[in-house]
Parts: sequence; structure tokens; C-alpha cells
Amino acid sequence: MRVYPDDKNLQYSGRIDWADPRMPAFLYAASQVTIRFRGTEIKAVLRGESLYWDTYVGALVDGVQSTVKLETVNAREHEDPAASEKAYALAEGLADTVHHVTLFKRQDSSNRIFFLGFELAEDAQVLTPPAKPQRRMEVFGDSVSAGEVSEAVEYTGKADPEHNGEYSNAYYSYAWFAARMLGAELHDTSQGGIALLDDTGYFGEPRLLGAESCWDRLQYNPLYGPMTAWDFSLYTPHVVIVAIGQNDNFPEDYMKEDPAGEKAAVWKAHYAAWLEKIRNVYPKALIILTTTILNHDKNWDNAIEEVCRNMGDEKIVHFLYRKNGCGTPGHIRVTEAQEMAEELVSFIRGFGEEIWQS
Repeated sequence: MRVYPDDKNLQYSGRIDWADPRMPAFLYAASQVTIRFRGTEIKAVLRGESLYWDTYVGALVDGVQSTVKLETVNAREHEDPAASEKAYALAEGLADTVHHVTLFKRQDSSNRIFFLGFELAEDAQVLTPPAKPQRRMEVFGDSVSAGEVSEAVEYTGKADPEHNGEYSNAYYSYAWFAARMLGAELHDTSQGGIALLDDTGYFGEPRLLGAESCWDRLQYNPLYGPMTAWDFSLYTPHVVIVAIGQNDNFPEDYMKEDPAGEKAAVWKAHYAAWLEKIRNVYPKALIILTTTILNHDKNWDNAIEEVCRNMGDEKIVHFLYRKNGCGTPGHIRVTEAQEMAEELVSFIRGFGEEIWQS
């Protein structure tokens, strides 16, 4: 039996493009769909297109994680994603009892995945989904927040290995670790390579785009087509993590070389203006400004601290990890992400339960 994407018993999380209600598009890392059913097997019917790297999705079957590699078309050559449609087995030979399955996007916009539904055995029964967490978080970040290369655990504390996307997994990002520890729903609005300003960082070649151009978008990668606006009324987080300021040192690390200079002042002005926009759409949220333990010059964190002080908003705060900016020359691996999450969660809990009140 086919369970279509618009079935009322399916539960979604993440910024998901519903332009076609029978084929929602997953673009952001950690975007997910959950089903609760009685039966012995389940498949996911998917289409995929990729800009670079291989494409993988994750599945949690009764809490046990697995990975599925997808067949995709080339997005840069504008191939039709319909050519990649396939049903992928997520679990077989299950006991004929009630099961919870979550299909989730492991990677950022290196790929785009279209969900066409689940396939169950003909005698299966779809049940009411579990209630969503009442706590809500959102993370605006880069590759570290998206869990890029997180599963390369043998390279912990080292530079990244050669890879083709197989190590990237949002489930092991500090962002999703923290959300699970706090019992919160997560929108992981993060993108590998992104900086604050356009024409800096590494995202969006040949036209580099910054977070200030993408943060309020649903479809934010122009290589997939026109950018579209996100409807902020669909999700209101209690806690917002702003983890931008690491890719900003490319092509020029002006904050390191001249922290009191004109270019540094421009960056701080744009950062403050962006925070004002975030505050405007989330007037009650606790907004935590940070970077990560990924190697970067401390002047970027000093700049963030200066902006934070000047904001004069008691619910916009600055947080530094113990190993901030000096933890690893490569991406954050699983154990490092878990350690970061524990520090971040301890910091968040220090604000008390009232931050989670809508």
C-alpha cells in the first residue's frame, strides 16, 4: 500500500517545499518525515538530484539508524529528477507490531530530494503519529552545524579525508545532538561553506551567496531554480543559534589582519542588521551568537561579542565553547559534536524553563 506525502498521519519537520503536495522537496539538512505504522516492511519512494557528491538519506527505524544511497540526476545539467524515481527499502522482516520510522536528509543543498511517499505491505495499518516536541529550536549555520564530514571519526582532530559525501550526517551535528538532549524540534537552516556576506565564503559558486541573502528563503540554492520566500508563520523557535563567522575569512581574513579596519566595520554592521531581522521575525526567542571549535581567528569571536554588547538586547547572548576556534583543523566529528552539544545545552539550561514558553 502507498502512503502519499499529504497523508494526515505523516509528520514533517524542517523547511520543506510543498509547491507540489504529492512531491514535497527536502533541501535543508535534517528535514524529515515520520510515520507510525503496524506492519513488517517499509520503503520510501524518492527522487533525487545532485550538484556534487553522492547522495544519502538516513532512516531511524525504531530508533536504529541506517543509511541509504540514492540514485540521482545531475542538477547542473538540468536533468529531470523523475528519471531517478525509485522505491528504497528502509526495513524488511520486521515483527508485525507498531513501528516508528523517520526518514531524514543527511546533507545540505549538495542535493535535493523529492519525497513521493512510503510503501507498506498491503495489510499494514498507518497510525496516528506521535506528538511533536513542544520545544522548538532553529540553527543558522554552516557545514559544521549541518554535520558535514561528521562520521569520519578516525580523523577526529585532524584534517578532512578525501570523501564524496558519505561521511556527512546531520543526525550527528552538534545542532541535532543538542535538540535531542533538550527534547526540542529542530530546523537546521545551515549550509556548508556559507558566510554572512555575499561574495564571501564558499557557497553558491559561481555567484557566492551569504546568509543574509539565504536565511529567509525556502528554496535558497539558485542552481535548483528561482529562490523562494520562507513563511515564518509556519515555525516559531524558542531558541535560535546563530553560528556564522567561520567561512567569512575567505577570500580575505580582514578580521584577523585589521580588526579595527573598514572591512571589519562593514561586516559588524551587516551582522547587527541581520540580527535585527531575525529578532523582528522571532521577537521572543533567545538568540545565541556563536561559532564553533573549527579553527578560526579569535578576532571573529571578538567582533561577535562587540556586536552582541551593542545590541542591548538581554535575550541576544554570546556563547563560546571551551575549545572555541582551536578544536580541530577539519570538520567536527561525532564525539566532538556531542561534546559541543553538551556545553551548549548546559548554557541553554542556565536560562531556565521560561525560555520555552510560547
